[in-house]
Amino acid sequence: MLKQILSKLPRKSSKTSDSREHGGFHAIYSSVSGGSRSNDFGTGKSGNLSVSSLTAPNSMADSGWKGSNLKANGNNMYSSYDALPAFKDVPASEKQNLFIKKLNLCCVIFDFTDPTKNLKEKEIKRQTLLELVEYVTSATGKFSDAVLQEIVKMVSTNLFRSLTPQPRENKVGDGLELEEEEPSMDPAWPHLQIVYEFLLRFVASPETDAKLAKRYVDQSFITKLLDLFDSEDPREREYLKTILHRIYGKFMVHRPFIRKAINSIFFRFIFETEKHNGIAEFLEILGSIINGFALPLKEEHKAFLVRALIPLHKPKCLAMYHQQLSYCITQFVEKDCKLADTVIRGLLKYWPITNSSKEVMFLNELEEVLEATQPAEFQRCMVPLFRQIARCLNSLHFQVRSF
Repeated sequence: MLKQILSKLPRKSSKTSDSREHGGFHAIYSSVSGGSRSNDFGTGKSGNLSVSSLTAPNSMADSGWKGSNLKANGNNMYSSYDALPAFKDVPASEKQNLFIKKLNLCCVIFDFTDPTKNLKEKEIKRQTLLELVEYVTSATGKFSDAVLQEIVKMVSTNLFRSLTPQPRENKVGDGLELEEEEPSMDPAWPHLQIVYEFLLRFVASPETDAKLAKRYVDQSFITKLLDLFDSEDPREREYLKTILHRIYGKFMVHRPFIRKAINSIFFRFIFETEKHNGIAEFLEILGSIINGFALPLKEEHKAFLVRALIPLHKPKCLAMYHQQLSYCITQFVEKDCKLADTVIRGLLKYWPITNSSKEVMFLNELEEVLEATQPAEFQRCMVPLFRQIARCLNSLHFQVRSF
C-alpha cells in the first residue's frame, strides 16, 4: 500500500466548498441530523420522534397519585405528586399556564437506582414529559420570556448532574480495550431521553426566538451541556451531539464561545487526562462546522488546527476517534491546500514509534491528506516524509511494512 501512497504524490486537491461559515451547515454525518437513537419513537417533524407516538393516554390526565419524599429542584420536598389535566381538556387561553405547571411538575427528580421506588409517580412524570414534547412540537406562537425561563429551568434540573464514571484503571492501553467495553447505561434514561427530545424540539422549533432565548440558553447553560459529553451512555452523547449542533446553528452569538469551549476540552484531554468519552462526538460536530468555514480561513481556525486537532494524534486512545479526526484534518487541507505541509509535519511529529496499530492509522490518514496535497506543498515536506516512509518499509510489523 506504500506504493499506492507514492503513486498518488502529488495530486490535485479535491475541490473545496465555497460555502460560507454561517451558511455551510451541512450534515456531514447522518448521525448529527438524525442519530442512531432508540427506536422507541418514530420519525417526526424534527427528524426524531413522531407527534402521534407521544400522545399520553387519556386515563393519565385524570389520575392523581400520592407520593412522598420526592425531591424537587434539588432541595424542596413534595408531599404529593398529582397528574395535571391534558392540554385538550383546557381552553386555549389556559394552555400556556398549564404548560408552565407541567414544566414545574417535571422538575421533580426521582431515584432510578431503585427500580421499585415511586413507580406510579415516575409514570406520571414520563407521560407529562411526553405531553410537553407534543406541545412544543405543535406550538404556533412565539415562546414568551416567562415560558423560556421555565423551559430552561426544567431542562437544567433534569439533565445537569454530576456524572459518576466507572473505574478505568488499566483499561486504556492503546484505546482498543475501552472501545470493546460494554457502555454504561444510565438507569434514568426513560426520563432523560424524553427531556433530551424536548430540548431538541425546543431548539429546533421556529417558535423559539434566538434573540430572546439567548438570555437563558447562555454560556453557563452551554458549558454545563458540554460537560455532559463525558457521559458513558452512548445514547446520551448521541442526543447531545445533535442538540449542540442545532444550538450552534441557531444561536450565532454563541458560535465563538462553543468553539473555544471545545478547544479547552481538547487541551485538557490531550495534555492532562487523556480520558473523555465524547471526543468522537465533538469531532463529528466540528467536521460539519469546518465544512462551513468561509474562505480565506481565519487565523483563529488555523490555530485551532495546529494547537488542538493535530495534537489529538498524541493520546493512546486515538482509535476511539481517529475516523472523525481524520475527516476534520482532511477538511482543512481541502479548504486550504497550503495547510498540507503543516498537517504532514504534524503527523510526522506525533508518529508512533512502538504502537503498530496506531502507525497503520497514521498511514491511512497520510494517504488521504496526500490526495489533497499540491506539488508545491509536497516539495516542502517530502524529505522528512520519505524518511518516515523508509522506516515503515523496514518495520518489523507486517501490516506497517506492507501497507
